[in-house]
Amino acid sequence: MKILLPFLTFSLVFLMNVHAQDTTSRLPFESIEAYPTNYQAGSIMARMIDGLGYRYYWATEGLRQEDLDFKPSDDARSAGETIHHLYELSQMIALNPQRKPNIRPREEVSMTFEEKRAATLTNLQIARDLYAASSEEEIEQYAIIFQRGERTSEASFWHIINGPIADAIYHVGQIVSFRRTSGNPMNPKVNVFMGKNRE
Repeated sequence: MKILLPFLTFSLVFLMNVHAQDTTSRLPFESIEAYPTNYQAGSIMARMIDGLGYRYYWATEGLRQEDLDFKPSDDARSAGETIHHLYELSQMIALNPQRKPNIRPREEVSMTFEEKRAATLTNLQIARDLYAASSEEEIEQYAIIFQRGERTSEASFWHIINGPIADAIYHVGQIVSFRRTSGNPMNPKVNVFMGKNRE
């Protein structure tokens, strides 16, 4: 028992520290940071993703299983399926400034809602930070790359804006609408104009 007691004490302290770290760590985009210092392409792209990230953070905060299961009709996507699509869009957005290809067909992933939410927000943070640090010349080279087997193709950078980013904003709006219909409306203090919640 004398040998076991220090081990149990150490284990308990270790687990308490891990739990404390988990509960104090924050996901990105709870609010939008200070204004960029310039109006260059990279800072504008970063701010667009800030707006998307903030909306996504609060649209998905506090979702219940019944919210994830909700769909407006039998042939529509559920909120959970829409969140999976948003995760895939966030991958495309994050790969673009890394100049990495979008592999098709996509590898299937098995994640909980919380893991998928964290991964989506992390992808958006990666893209946001890379765009913010990118020069005009670098952004001109950010074509969207698709790879299927040995074949690759590219689409102009402009398509990342009217494609995945615009599509993601659209689908975040669906999540807001779906959760209201399933009886769990978004936090009324969210202020998308200011990028931070009202007091």
